[in-house]
Amino acid sequence: MPTRRTLLKAFAGTVIAGGFASYAFAIEPGMRLVVKRYWITPRGWPADMELTLAAIADLHVCEPYMPAARVAELVAATNALKPDVTVLLGDYIGTHHFVTRRLEPQEWSEPLGQLTAPLGVYSILGNHDWWHPLAPGMQPDGARAMRRTLEGVGIPVLENDAVRLEKDGRGFWLVGLGDQIAHILGPGMFRGVDDLPAALAQVDDGSPVILLAHEPDIFPTVPARVSLTLAGHTHGGQVRVMGYSPIVPSAYGNRYAYGLVAERGRTMIVSGGLGTSVVPMRLGVPPELVLVHLGGLPGPLT
Repeated sequence: MPTRRTLLKAFAGTVIAGGFASYAFAIEPGMRLVVKRYWITPRGWPADMELTLAAIADLHVCEPYMPAARVAELVAATNALKPDVTVLLGDYIGTHHFVTRRLEPQEWSEPLGQLTAPLGVYSILGNHDWWHPLAPGMQPDGARAMRRTLEGVGIPVLENDAVRLEKDGRGFWLVGLGDQIAHILGPGMFRGVDDLPAALAQVDDGSPVILLAHEPDIFPTVPARVSLTLAGHTHGGQVRVMGYSPIVPSAYGNRYAYGLVAERGRTMIVSGGLGTSVVPMRLGVPPELVLVHLGGLPGPLT
């Protein structure tokens, strides 16, 4: 017969496990929000050219985990940061199976259309925007419909495209990369729609370049001409303990799982994102908005 101590230990273990589960499945992913700030002057970015850029990644809208009301809250929080430019890094659609309802396109796009920034709001598509089981009201060509949905609320989609912007009379480029795993060919086999050389060929002056790429795995091939690469996709692994993520959807594992990456004079920031995928949980990597302060610091990262 179990002793009282054994029963108490079992009960305590159940309570602790239940507490962790409640936190990981409800509190951290659905109630927490952090603003992750970076103050950097990457190579190729003039130290006296200051710019603030907000990045929203991996919303994965669906109920109950990322309803339209939560999207509206995130938009308000982003606007409150007063960035010069705001970028969306893809994966707007929730695709895991633990959903009670998939949102109509206008339910999540209308709040996003309230994003404001003096230099504009720009977006790229992610892999789930290509893969998603089509949400109600969408046309058979999902990616094309996603583009129409975003552009319908005034948010341009950059797919192997570049746009030149100016801050205080000084120019810089936003380059948006097509998704690297847009088409599923078989188990673990993909074909992308990314064309980095074609995208960069549109940069026709010496102004600094910011690259938007949904998946971070493009980074080893990004030339030094690009001052900063911004990526999402990994969600920081969704579970991250002491700087380590057991599962990362990247061929490079924890190397590109999360945060600031500086390699060979090149710089990338990987957002932890806002929503969830596969399993609706987060532990040790709460939903985050990224705010990058460029310039105003001496010297490049190494």
